[in-house]
Amino acid sequence: MKEILIIEDDYEIIKLLEIHLTDLIYKTSKATDGAQGLKMALDHDYDLVLLDLTLPTMDGVEICKKLRAKKNTPVIMLTAKSEEIDRVLGLEIGADDYITKPFSIRELLARIKAVMRRVNSQKVSRENSATLSFEGLFIDIDKRKVMLGEKKVELSPKEFELLVLMASNPGRNYTRTELLNVIWGYNFHGYEHTVNSHINRLRAKIESDMANPNYILTTWGVGYKFNEEIGV
Repeated sequence: MKEILIIEDDYEIIKLLEIHLTDLIYKTSKATDGAQGLKMALDHDYDLVLLDLTLPTMDGVEICKKLRAKKNTPVIMLTAKSEEIDRVLGLEIGADDYITKPFSIRELLARIKAVMRRVNSQKVSRENSATLSFEGLFIDIDKRKVMLGEKKVELSPKEFELLVLMASNPGRNYTRTELLNVIWGYNFHGYEHTVNSHINRLRAKIESDMANPNYILTTWGVGYKFNEEIGV
């Protein structure tokens, strides 16, 4: 049975979520303050975390950052704020989806199912190739480990997913919209600039020359691709 952690300080919302998630045969746990929620998320392997942005003791942004530094549990952020800056912030810190209050239960449940499907499909695709190796670059997909020569490269979850996706399909051109849809999901249409910022950060970590990248190439007028001309 899939288990979802709800980190939310509004007891009415918690009660509503517990009722509907239980109806869908999800097991639920809950935390009503940030520090408690982070500890639970780190101590247990939940299938998904529903994370409120504004919480006592520690806010959702800080929780997501600390969780992402340790684990790759899918996160859907809940917030009463609807400004674009908050939505972009959620994407940048590694949230898998983002929904503003008040939200319909039907929409939230659809988002949960979509994130679960996306995570499961990524797990299936990774089973086909546990490791990827190129000139000076080694990717251990199961361990989520990237080596550049003898140096370990620390990547955020989204940076790692972008790298694995493109490195698994060298030479294939991906538009920014395609990358956004595959890595973040269809709910983020219009936020293609987020892809650019993640690609730039990824390049800064694995390329020796940002102006002349060796691994991740820009296809002008299209998007990006992984260089198919580099060997092991």
